[in-house]
Amino acid sequence: MSDESPAFLEDLSPEHFMAEALKEARRAREAEEVPVGAVIVDVESGRVVARSHNQRELLKDPTAHAEILAITQAADYYKSWRLTDCVLYVTLEPCLMCAGAIVQARIPEVVYGAVDPKAGAHCSVFEVLANSSNNHFPRVQGGILADESAELLRGFFRERRGGGGIRGESGSTNGSTG
Repeated sequence: MSDESPAFLEDLSPEHFMAEALKEARRAREAEEVPVGAVIVDVESGRVVARSHNQRELLKDPTAHAEILAITQAADYYKSWRLTDCVLYVTLEPCLMCAGAIVQARIPEVVYGAVDPKAGAHCSVFEVLANSSNNHFPRVQGGILADESAELLRGFFRERRGGGGIRGESGSTNGSTG
């Protein structure tokens, strides 16, 4: 799915891939969607195999979250629903629905940016991704480029209705995630 050159693959840091997810989030904002972006990276090659952003308004589909769309793309790429050789990078802590899809897809690692104090399913509201009673639970790392992710969301909601609600690394919040 990606056409990066080998030189591009030299930086395999979480920040690098979160920056790619932020590009997707900006595309969502340009389309007047809630600015959340996601990329899925193949662990062995370091290549981005799927990328997406929220498209609920465009598709008129309540399930068209960045994570769900990227998981679907990656499953198509691998021709398998088991995404066991991938890392999902997403700009916002996954919601309950997306966390369920992550568990079902057997994604072994999730890296997110900002926490979602209203709907987060790692540790903010629900503990789906951290629940060891699931048949599968991924390693999860939050807070990567959290302030950039949170500011993109805050700016979007500030324009729409004067809200915010997404926490960056500083932990401050001032509204609703929408």
